[in-house]
Amino acid sequence: MNIYLLLSLIFSSIGCLFAITRQFQMFQQNSYYPSRYFKWLETSFNGGFLLSAILYFAVSVLYHFKLYIPQCIVSFVLLCYFLKTAIKLQKTSVKGLVFTDRIKRLYLAAALVLVLLIAVYAFLPKGVIGRIAVVICLLLAYITPVFTFALWGITLPIEKRISQYYIDDAKKILATRPDLTVIGVTGSYGKTTTKFILTRILSEKFNVVCTPHSFNTPMGIVKTIRTMLKPQTEIFVCEMGAKEVGNIKEDCDIASPHYGIITSVGPQHLETFKSIENVFSTKFELADAVRENGGITFVNGDSKEIINRIDGEYKIYGTDKKFDFCGEKLSYGRNGSEFTIKLGTKKVKFTTRLLGLHSIIDTIGAIALAYTLGVEIPDIQYAVASLKPTEHRLEMKPFTNGSLLIDDAYNSNPEGCLEAVRVLGSFDGMQKVIVTPGLVELGDKEYECNYALGKEAALNCDKIILVGTNRSKPMADAVRDSDFDTQNLYIAANFKEAMDIYSSFADSNTAVLFENDLPDNYLY
Repeated sequence: MNIYLLLSLIFSSIGCLFAITRQFQMFQQNSYYPSRYFKWLETSFNGGFLLSAILYFAVSVLYHFKLYIPQCIVSFVLLCYFLKTAIKLQKTSVKGLVFTDRIKRLYLAAALVLVLLIAVYAFLPKGVIGRIAVVICLLLAYITPVFTFALWGITLPIEKRISQYYIDDAKKILATRPDLTVIGVTGSYGKTTTKFILTRILSEKFNVVCTPHSFNTPMGIVKTIRTMLKPQTEIFVCEMGAKEVGNIKEDCDIASPHYGIITSVGPQHLETFKSIENVFSTKFELADAVRENGGITFVNGDSKEIINRIDGEYKIYGTDKKFDFCGEKLSYGRNGSEFTIKLGTKKVKFTTRLLGLHSIIDTIGAIALAYTLGVEIPDIQYAVASLKPTEHRLEMKPFTNGSLLIDDAYNSNPEGCLEAVRVLGSFDGMQKVIVTPGLVELGDKEYECNYALGKEAALNCDKIILVGTNRSKPMADAVRDSDFDTQNLYIAANFKEAMDIYSSFADSNTAVLFENDLPDNYLY
């Protein structure tokens, strides 16, 4: 056994663990769906892959000619390079790698594979198997996408067993709480906002727990049940997300909801859903589960994809007087919004700091369910008046050079984005700026929806900063097709460049809208 070759393998293996960080980051951002991860790989092919091939060729040549000392030195230099690159990526990424238990298990599996290959060489240094182990060990640092997929396959049975254990435990907890009322909230858009609004209103009368942040996957629901539900909890508000048919049913099988709110049906995740009909049937898996439990489902009648498909068994809310709960006299501006709803025999006025028609409709749905569950009208009014915008959802805050930021970075639906631009347009007397990379996961409607966003921006904004050289093309086309001064249109390669552009003209009389802050796997 050659000590320098052994050191080279060790350096290469440690370098591999750093090199694979980017792949794990993108795999995580694509929800561990191989198909979505592969789509990112298709759009991210660049000089880095060619460089990896050249580096592997160089190391292989040194190994072939038994130049073990130079190979050892090169492997150490590459380890340092992979380390530096991994640190830089995590610092500059919009959303870095989150070291969840699953990611830790993937790293552990990678380390075990690499240690096994080194051990094979150590015990069989002169045999064919030992030489094969050396070649594979050296290669893995340069084919990290292949290694990532292999690790996913290796750990998948373990992940399924772990997930099932936690799911069964969560179901046992709920089985001991027949007194607990469970409310499911789903929709293509607006579900997170509606969840938090509903939780705030219900908390005026009940002890309420909701899934935190944007937790809306089976394991997010399970974690909430296992760690946040207390004996005194009376209502559990559970956000339910979906990317494929059957996902909401999977959530409902865990949570078993008694009431439901379906906020919208629209062209979200069409790359996995394939059609609006599939989106509708998936979202209404919540209604099926609620019906089995003898409960009521509230639906947003302003969502055309919903109102055109449902019958009379639902409670409908929105802005049409024919609906069970109708918002009227809507107005909004710098200080927030005002609207009126008929509750029982009374017309009740509400005020809120939330902005945008879609936020008001979400609020109407939450009010409808809270009123049905017995929360008193004055308590509802107080709760609505005290609402704060959900983080990154039309959230107003001070910004660069004294300007005003309207942070709508988590909004990623076509209608919501258009409404956010209209809200920006209502800030009379101020310079209005939008910074956006556009919308994703809309299938064959992606160009159409981004073109519409560009048209709305041209109508309402003084300056437009688009992010992503290729991604911004539909919006740029729309702006150029509009009566807009293209000298005020900027296209940035990334968000840092966009901020440099914005900072050059921002002042205390500027309002800027951040619309849909996409993670790195979409910026190209």
